[in-house]
Amino acid sequence: MQLRYLAILANNPEGLAEFYRDIFRLRELSRGAAGDIALTDGYMNISLYRLRGELNEPRMETGLHHIGFQVEDLDDVIARYHETIPGGLVIDEPDNLSHGAVRIFDPECTPVTLARGDFGVGGDVDALPRMRHVAFNALYPERLGDFYQDVFGLRVLGAMKAFRRRGRPNAFLGDGRSNLAVHPFYTDNFGHEARHGVNHFGFLVDGLEAMVSAIEAVPGASCAPRPERPYEDYRARDAEGNGIDLCMTKGLEVDEAKLDTVGGFVTA
Repeated sequence: MQLRYLAILANNPEGLAEFYRDIFRLRELSRGAAGDIALTDGYMNISLYRLRGELNEPRMETGLHHIGFQVEDLDDVIARYHETIPGGLVIDEPDNLSHGAVRIFDPECTPVTLARGDFGVGGDVDALPRMRHVAFNALYPERLGDFYQDVFGLRVLGAMKAFRRRGRPNAFLGDGRSNLAVHPFYTDNFGHEARHGVNHFGFLVDGLEAMVSAIEAVPGASCAPRPERPYEDYRARDAEGNGIDLCMTKGLEVDEAKLDTVGGFVTA
């Protein structure tokens, strides 16, 4: 099972799409009549939804909203979901380029979309920049990390082992291609940003200095160095405030003893 999808609720999907096309070289997959736009880096589907009442989401605010997995056996995943959360909701989705077949909900009520296919990406291209990281803020990070291990088979990463040895509950998980981090919502850790649920996402990038300059030139966007973080070099923000990790020099841990780097996948 692979993390292949991120949904963002936006006031101005067109403006955000232009930002991600220009800065991160994403290409457009589809447009909806209501103004929704789906983008891809060649592997991930990043869908921008125009915030409006008919979305009828439990959480109706702009920003990073939910994630999605490509699964081989939908029934098997739903069965494991119900073992983990008895009576957990399963909601049908339209099964188009911006949705999966169904959605479920993790223990902190963030939707998780399940698709049998690759969310309309149409392939598996490891271009640069490439999105390979999503981070959550959770009330119970250990429990949420267990959920993504038990239901989706994500594996524990070295960073998680290091954090646990220091008595910290952060979870760092991988599916072999992407990195999922779960941080505590309540913490005094330096640089922490208090947004519950999907907190930020990250790209492995080339040409870091040029990208930072390009982001800083976009009205409303920003970029700041983050040397204290295990993966990111900079934390950028798009014009609607969504947090974006930029990683070039450190690499992203995506599986046990495996880093995804600018030069490709390497064994650490």
